Amino acid sequence: MVVTTGSLAAAARELCLSQPAVSRLISVLEGELKLILFSRNRRRLVLTEQGELFYREARRILEGFDEIPQIVAEIKHQEQRQLRIVAMPRLAAGLVAPVIARFCQRHPTVRCSVDTHSRRDMEKWLASKRYDIAIATLPVTHSAIVTETLYHIRAEVLLPETHSLAAQEQLCAADLVGERLVGLLPGLLLRQQVDDIFNAAGLEAQYQIETASSMVACQIVRSHGGITIIDRLAVQGMDLRGLTLRPLEPARFMPFGLLYLKENETSVLASQFIEQLKGYLAELEQAWGGSLMLKQGR
Repeated sequence: MVVTTGSLAAAARELCLSQPAVSRLISVLEGELKLILFSRNRRRLVLTEQGELFYREARRILEGFDEIPQIVAEIKHQEQRQLRIVAMPRLAAGLVAPVIARFCQRHPTVRCSVDTHSRRDMEKWLASKRYDIAIATLPVTHSAIVTETLYHIRAEVLLPETHSLAAQEQLCAADLVGERLVGLLPGLLLRQQVDDIFNAAGLEAQYQIETASSMVACQIVRSHGGITIIDRLAVQGMDLRGLTLRPLEPARFMPFGLLYLKENETSVLASQFIEQLKGYLAELEQAWGGSLMLKQGR
């Protein structure tokens, strides 16, 4: 409440407690956790680095409690079948959206929800059993999660049609040296994969712009702010007028797949959705030639 309301005084009002009482509660919590959550000055409490990390994780847990009324309502109305899907933002528009549209046409009585989370967050949300299906880049390492590879997709360069490199049918890492390169932040999987492409060529990627979102990177390219390395399924839901994709040589393929909880059985609805998902991917594989390869085709 201190973080949400912005001050100890406001938190005390929300909790119907005195400020000293709230301050003691914080001190007790810090003592139990053996962490320093706030730095204290005369005016206000400020989260420490430990406090910021703890707040992020605690917030995710507490948000789950807020969904209890919805869960109860769904149990009381079991006749309303529901399919809950979570996907990386990079996959939601180009892959999940067209498949969920087909699925709902075939199953008009099924309620569907589609959520997006980053890889790290999605592993935690899946472990909390909130979703029936999770779709993400691979590999994923989590003690409670098993994965199924669906497809491998080729890394390509997204650039404006007017860019000088657009005249080439394919590009290599050396072609990108000296260009305004837009990349993801360090630590993210796509950033690691792009760095590996340059490292394999004996080069070091030089990023002029970094972002946490591959979709933001693509929009920067649209605004002629640079070029980025992505895959064509990630931009499937974008307006690509004025933009073009050029495959990288040597070819580098990135794996994607499904995430399951070990102890959970796949529901009938989830199995039907996965069947449609694989059918859609088979259509793309045929249309895109060697850019996308299904697991069974490798």
